[in-house]
Amino acid sequence: MLTGTRLHPGGTRRLPATGRGRPPLAAGLALGLALLAGAVALSLSVGTEHIAPGEVWSALFSPSGSKDDAIVRELRLPRTLIGVAVGAALGLAGGVMQTLTRNPLADPGLLGVNAGASAAVVTAIGVLGITSFTGYLWFALAGAAVAATAVNALGGARSATPVRLALAGTAVNAALFGYVNGLQQWDLSTLDSMRHWSVGTLAKRDPDLLVTVLPLLVAGALLTFALARPLGALALGEDHARALGTSIRRTRILSIVAITLLCGAATAVCGPIGFIGLMIPHAVRAFSGPDPRRLLPYCALFAPALLLVSDVVGRIVVSPSEIEVDIVTSFLGGLLFIHLVRQRKVAQL
Repeated sequence: MLTGTRLHPGGTRRLPATGRGRPPLAAGLALGLALLAGAVALSLSVGTEHIAPGEVWSALFSPSGSKDDAIVRELRLPRTLIGVAVGAALGLAGGVMQTLTRNPLADPGLLGVNAGASAAVVTAIGVLGITSFTGYLWFALAGAAVAATAVNALGGARSATPVRLALAGTAVNAALFGYVNGLQQWDLSTLDSMRHWSVGTLAKRDPDLLVTVLPLLVAGALLTFALARPLGALALGEDHARALGTSIRRTRILSIVAITLLCGAATAVCGPIGFIGLMIPHAVRAFSGPDPRRLLPYCALFAPALLLVSDVVGRIVVSPSEIEVDIVTSFLGGLLFIHLVRQRKVAQL
């Protein structure tokens, strides 16, 4: 139950604190920071060539120009920084998406963000002949925004409900991915160019792209945390949210803006990476509770840790080749769904 106020016949009372019976927020965040630090260390040291932690430290703070220094500074450090930023963005977007729709199985892709970005990128490549990452970056962002806006409009805008948003998102996703597949089959050069982007990966991504989209990621994250309290009220139900003075329409619109900024920018940099936004909020809710004021900080730390560990797994299982991180996270997401199916019941938010 969320901390806040609830109207009663005899007046106004404060709801019990969400954190009661759960680990203190500071302790959970400390654990998240420790796990993220460990994931960063693994990402910098493990790969086709293993580099000892001491050598990684030297490469970062007192480089000597060796081969290991070049691997750490020029290849793994940018890849790791991208993983941290993208992972945090996807985790936050997933937390907002699941709270907004009151559906613990919702994924940021439910609002058509990934499908919109993919459709815009394939159009830029196949129709306009734009093939550079920096060239179609803004197409991905615009496509994500248009798709999310269309889902909100089809879902009923002011009268939108979680179920209607989910149905609208499913319809938009199906239509856009059908368009993407059709254009790829029609133009083989588009298919060849698109395949390097269509599977989400942290490898061979231009770090300058992260610098370009960083303001959008920061803006989306700040907006997400600012929405924590109204989202918590909305999770109690629309009647309770109105009683607490929350503007449902404004909260829903700003939430979609935050999801679009976070997922659009992340997808533009790395391509579509699935299931991070599903798995992390679902996993951390067991000890954070449903209150977004506790849930979202956990998501911001645990999601990049999972993404980096998944990336490391992809590097070593078929070394010296590697598996894209989206394939690893999809496999883990499949295991999560199997677990949920075996439970036969998914708890409501």
